Amino acid sequence: MATDSHLAQLHATITDDKIHLLLAASGSVATIKLPNIINALLSSSSPEHLSIRIVLSSSARNFLAGQAPEQPPLASLLAIPGVDAIYTDEDEWGRGASIGPEGVWTRRNASVLHIDLRRWAHLMAIIPLSANTMAKIVNGLCDNLLTSVVRAWDTDGRVDGRRKRILVAPAMNTAMWLHPITATQIRVLSEDWGVKDAVNGVSSADGDVIAAAAAASAAISSESGWFEVLKPQQKTLACGDIGDGAMMEWTEVVTIIQARLGLSR
Repeated sequence: MATDSHLAQLHATITDDKIHLLLAASGSVATIKLPNIINALLSSSSPEHLSIRIVLSSSARNFLAGQAPEQPPLASLLAIPGVDAIYTDEDEWGRGASIGPEGVWTRRNASVLHIDLRRWAHLMAIIPLSANTMAKIVNGLCDNLLTSVVRAWDTDGRVDGRRKRILVAPAMNTAMWLHPITATQIRVLSEDWGVKDAVNGVSSADGDVIAAAAAASAAISSESGWFEVLKPQQKTLACGDIGDGAMMEWTEVVTIIQARLGLSR
């Protein structure tokens, strides 16, 4: 998906003039909505203004393997202008398609992928957030690339100089959603770590997209908390169960991401 010079290219874009969305997905069938979300975001904001980098858990990859038109192979996403990289767990250790052996951490002061991605991102959106990954995040586990980025997030802006938000859209079976442990974990994300006085977003014309994003970022930096939870909806799930737990409608997710980044709609 890229060459060993990819880390140098990632470093070079940290301070470019684009808006940076780190779009992640964990192991839920709702991962198949990722292409829709990407296309909608990039149709409303050009690649000259918006850069998307994707992080996939090993389970999420199973849903984008070319099984059907709505489940295209991962490589096809890289053909979309504005999608600048796709990362998997293997990339952290130089065994992936994006970061090869020459890019892996081997010595002091060498680049660390999950740290660089944190620095690069203006917003991280985990769409969808599975029950398993939610449990890991709440308990501080970081055993893959996705959870390592979250664990290394600058939660109050003391490291990178500004507070940045993580947006999550839980998606799971109804019984999983209704399980008592889920309520406890959601309470941590939405109350203990949750953003207070969530920003409604700043719309703008394409020419002012960077200024709009800066205004949205400034508003976010004045808030407390860094997590925003997009509550799931009730519908017939992929397994046939009917009830709560389905990911928020992907079009609504797009609207919220646009608002948080100050993108035009």
